Amino acid sequence: MSLISLKLLRLPHSAGLPLPTAATGAAAGIDLMAAVADGVPTVLPPGGRARVPTGFSIAIPTGHEGQVRPRSGLADKHGVTVLNAPGTIDADYRGEVQVILINHGAEPFTVSRGLRIAQLVVAPVTAVAIEETTELDDTARGAGGFGSTGR
Repeated sequence: MSLISLKLLRLPHSAGLPLPTAATGAAAGIDLMAAVADGVPTVLPPGGRARVPTGFSIAIPTGHEGQVRPRSGLADKHGVTVLNAPGTIDADYRGEVQVILINHGAEPFTVSRGLRIAQLVVAPVTAVAIEETTELDDTARGAGGFGSTGR
């Protein structure tokens, strides 16, 4: 596993919360926590969604992206997940990291201050050069779409 530097700017409403960190030494992601106001939780009704602040901004190194991914425990126990998973944070974005949560569960879900709501994975990206063409090479699958492989 390679190590890159990730600069993090703490915003005032995250005062008192720990910095994002990996749960174990071999974890791929760092846990993101809710920076909602203390004593003013966000309640997600069944089917409801909300943008939850994390209380920090980051500077992802050029050539990388941040992937905001769901936490398996929230999905398994409560049916709560990241709506646009994985959400992408581009290397040139400097605003607050926020997480769009949705409650697919049957009960309301409370997002309280400090709750681990998602994980952030920083990964390399490959730049592409678009080249317009008049035809594409043939493959066994061809233009077969969703479910076309029979699996």
